[in-house]
Amino acid sequence: MVDAFRPQPPAAGDLVAWPDSFGTRFVVFVDTEEEFDWSKPLARENRSVSTVSALPAAHARFAAAGVPLALMVDHPIATDRQAIDLIGPLLTGGTGVGTQLHPWVNPPFEEVLTPANSFAGNLPRALEEAKLVALTEAITTAFGTRPTAYRAGRYGLGSASFDLLATHGYRLDSSMRPGFDYALEGGPDFSALGNHAFRTGGIVELPLTTVFTGAARSGGMALYRAAGRLPKGRAVLARSGLLQRIPLTPEGIPVREALEAVRVAMGEGVRVLSFAFHSPSLAPGHTPYVKDEADLAAFWDWWGKVFAELDRLGAKAAGLDDVIAAATAGGAGGPGRT
Repeated sequence: MVDAFRPQPPAAGDLVAWPDSFGTRFVVFVDTEEEFDWSKPLARENRSVSTVSALPAAHARFAAAGVPLALMVDHPIATDRQAIDLIGPLLTGGTGVGTQLHPWVNPPFEEVLTPANSFAGNLPRALEEAKLVALTEAITTAFGTRPTAYRAGRYGLGSASFDLLATHGYRLDSSMRPGFDYALEGGPDFSALGNHAFRTGGIVELPLTTVFTGAARSGGMALYRAAGRLPKGRAVLARSGLLQRIPLTPEGIPVREALEAVRVAMGEGVRVLSFAFHSPSLAPGHTPYVKDEADLAAFWDWWGKVFAELDRLGAKAAGLDDVIAAATAGGAGGPGRT
């Protein structure tokens, strides 16, 4: 069993102090990746990227709402000519491209393909670095711009990851998922973290926003973990309205719960909310979340209602460059306004 990477809460002085002029913002990350059967083991041969054809129309819908996208691109995308040609014209109006490392489809292929090795941070440092360099160069060649934002596939950070990212010119990471523990799968444990952006290892960490809602939400991760030790304990808490863990994603999260999570996050002073979904969800039949046209219609209805609530609450959309620039301008010292 691999020892889990367990980042601890940042010191108060490491929290990003966003400039007052930045306001409260939100980012929509798209894990822009190949298709695969989510019910089967990961495989190197899964490199089809046919669902990228749905991305231009989706981009147009987000752009019409004034929302730029953060397209986190992996190796199958960055090396497919059709995908490159489709994505290239979208990189305007604040939409930017970042890096998403899926080690199982990212050369060099020196590791045995195991569940633990699907988390890049578990690989030997030299191999994690070689994969990062190969992907960074592929994205730079494909889109004419060097990526400075990163996400580890499966949220698979490790003890060497931040040093490697800083060494290779990255400025922002979005791999940490507060309230989630992947240790039993061989992955990292983010259960100690909150949602405020912070600096670590020369990188700004912008966690994927996850909040606890319900009457007992003050119990947070401790109560959620304890309930997980009981048969159907978490389901009982959710059905009773006492406690739910809600990540900001349209994938598997009903819109009513997402709207409450947005309100809770903003009420807790989170200055940059981080949303995410997988690009294959833009076409029916490729993820468990969008199985048919009805699911796709619900996907778009979800975004419409969430954007309306964000607008009502005064949160504005931001692109990758906006966030990186504001984090640099704001310095450290706390999540509140400077």
